[in-house]
Amino acid sequence: NWAFRLALIQLHVSAAKSDNLQRACGLVREASAKGAKLVALPECFNSPYGTQYFKEYAEKIPGESTQKLSEVAKECSIYLIGGSIPEEDGGKLYNTCTVFGPDGALLAKHRKVHLFDINVPGKIQFKESETLSPGNSFSMFDTPYCKVGLGICYDMRFAEMAQIYGQKGCQLLIYPGAFNMTTGPAHWELLQRGRAVDNQLYVATVSPARDEKASYVAWGHSTVVNPWGEVIAKAGAEETVVYTDIDLKKLAEIRQQIPILSQKRCDLYGVEMKK
Repeated sequence: NWAFRLALIQLHVSAAKSDNLQRACGLVREASAKGAKLVALPECFNSPYGTQYFKEYAEKIPGESTQKLSEVAKECSIYLIGGSIPEEDGGKLYNTCTVFGPDGALLAKHRKVHLFDINVPGKIQFKESETLSPGNSFSMFDTPYCKVGLGICYDMRFAEMAQIYGQKGCQLLIYPGAFNMTTGPAHWELLQRGRAVDNQLYVATVSPARDEKASYVAWGHSTVVNPWGEVIAKAGAEETVVYTDIDLKKLAEIRQQIPILSQKRCDLYGVEMKK
């Protein structure tokens, strides 16, 4: 199992949750029919992205959206990374990614660790912490191909998180994310390439399609970067499915050629997982 096909579903997200779920599941089936073994959805795939929407669209897990994801993962016998949804638990709201295996079982649940609170004067201001609470854990899951680490959007800016996933044996990091028209062109690809080359692993990002009429306009451009830092697949702005073959032999070769992971000076510095 040195290679497998990954599909990223750059979904056009509307205000109608049932439509979003139906179209997402339809595209998952299409990706599976084209040989994808891992399929990923975008951040906030079942609802518009915005602090004003999170409470209205929030669900328990398990709930309606995750039930559908579980069913379609089992039907297609794939690993399904369910983008993220607003989750309600104990009176708090989280931005949460669920992962389901080929038997429909829940394999991982990642609550966004770093909340998106930014202010770029004249460009964009956003404060997830007005409504959301942060998650407090790393999230990894095993597949027959490789171990996968999860982050959501803003989590990608934190190099330490990716480094720990690498230390724990992850060879692919998947970040469902919705960068915007300010941060997207500036940092979206740069961050992915940085995380990939620093840790010599594959990085995939899954964005919603761009909707110019939405209150928050996503950048799109779902991307896959290889461990050499090369962009090997990239979407435009519209709804589409991006396919790429993840080649773990190439990853092993790169790590052999430039063995930075065994050359780290752990006597001088370190990044550690605290919980």
